[in-house]
Amino acid sequence: MKYTQIKELNFSKDIILPCKKDDLESIKHLLPIENPNFDGSFLTHHLVYGKEGNKIYLVGLGEQKNEAHLEDTFRKFCFETKKYWGENIQFFAQNLSTESLKKAVIGLEMAQYVIGAFKSTKEEIKEINIDFISTEDIQKELEEGQFTGEAINKIKALVDAPPNIKTPEYLGDWAKKSSKDSNYKCTVFKQKELEKKGFEAVLSVGKGSVNKPVVIVNEYTPKKSKKIDIALVGKGITFDSGGISIKGSTNLHYMKSDMGGAAVVLGVVELVAKLKLDINIVGIVAAAENAVDAESYRPGDVIDSYSGKTIEIIDTDAEGRLVLADGISYAIKKFNPEYLIDLATLTGSVVRTLGYAAAGMFTQNQEMANSMSAIGYKYHERVWQLPMFEDYEADLKSDVADIKNFNGKPIEGAINAAKFLEFFTEKHPKWIHLDIAGVSFGASQYAKMKSATGFGIQLITNFIKEKVTM
Repeated sequence: MKYTQIKELNFSKDIILPCKKDDLESIKHLLPIENPNFDGSFLTHHLVYGKEGNKIYLVGLGEQKNEAHLEDTFRKFCFETKKYWGENIQFFAQNLSTESLKKAVIGLEMAQYVIGAFKSTKEEIKEINIDFISTEDIQKELEEGQFTGEAINKIKALVDAPPNIKTPEYLGDWAKKSSKDSNYKCTVFKQKELEKKGFEAVLSVGKGSVNKPVVIVNEYTPKKSKKIDIALVGKGITFDSGGISIKGSTNLHYMKSDMGGAAVVLGVVELVAKLKLDINIVGIVAAAENAVDAESYRPGDVIDSYSGKTIEIIDTDAEGRLVLADGISYAIKKFNPEYLIDLATLTGSVVRTLGYAAAGMFTQNQEMANSMSAIGYKYHERVWQLPMFEDYEADLKSDVADIKNFNGKPIEGAINAAKFLEFFTEKHPKWIHLDIAGVSFGASQYAKMKSATGFGIQLITNFIKEKVTM
């Protein structure tokens, strides 16, 4: 898609007319008929023809409560109608707020996502120019919406990619290319560097795979100050078999999505760089494949970690927290960021608790929690805070190591994982853990099977804009 701004409508060309519910009066002067039989309900659209035979698409914005996810209505509209568009179409943006306009562009971009990238017959993508009509200067909103939509599509493509292609090294190559295209620094630590630097937990998880682990460190630091404003850490398990504590075969193919947290970290750093935000940000991805082999780590093992703390392995399917522990420890020791956020498709427990409507949020910093929650509602990437009481810590105590990686109980799973991670944060005062297992990957009307959602890009980027850059 290409987006440009013009000042006046051409009534002989095709037009997109957004309309709020029961507010047809606001665009009636642009319609060729008195009653188009359309009320502006959310996720609806309607076609009428102009006096010169041009198409006029009415797009329903719904009510005020739908404002947070206007992307959905424009994505649906574009996905269902773009095959009928010509090379150029107009978009009447005069009645949209700047925030709504940005969300509209994000939705239009999201409709361009092609999930069948590995099919032998490729879907033809038609280049379309959309002229936005507004008397205000909206170039900033158009650009930000486009960059955000592109970032969402890129991380969806990563999450949906098959695990035989999307190895840890593949993630590293993706980050290197992104860093060159978007002008930030990328360092990829491979096997020898990981051994030298002491990323023992990452190495343990990756021992059973021929696809060796990597740690990716992305740095965007435009400010003169050397201080790092925020560090993001993402779980990058490119395929999770469960290891020796092997998973069942049902839906095992979906475990290609177990690097959803890593994808968000990669996407946010790229987007922040493209938007040229005045912030020093570091994104760390701890990537490994949790496979089964003669060299796989075992339940009962005691492993080392980057922090120097030892971990008793109770369950090899609790591997995501191990790679995150090393990533968190490295972020704190190397960069000492003011804010620290980790993201991971970490537990089935959080899905059983919150379903597919919100991510689990864990922190001891209530001010951060309140901000993250408010931003989540504003951009419809909601989070829900779960407790971090000291009571849960007893379940992680080990007789043979500093901590064990699982409590071995069928309760408090998401909280148990968060408390494990907290053990490696050195009591960082501004740390949040987001368990995105239920929201990163799921059912979609745009695919026959479960697929990536792109959750997290808007949540984290807008947290950075509204909280960190203040």
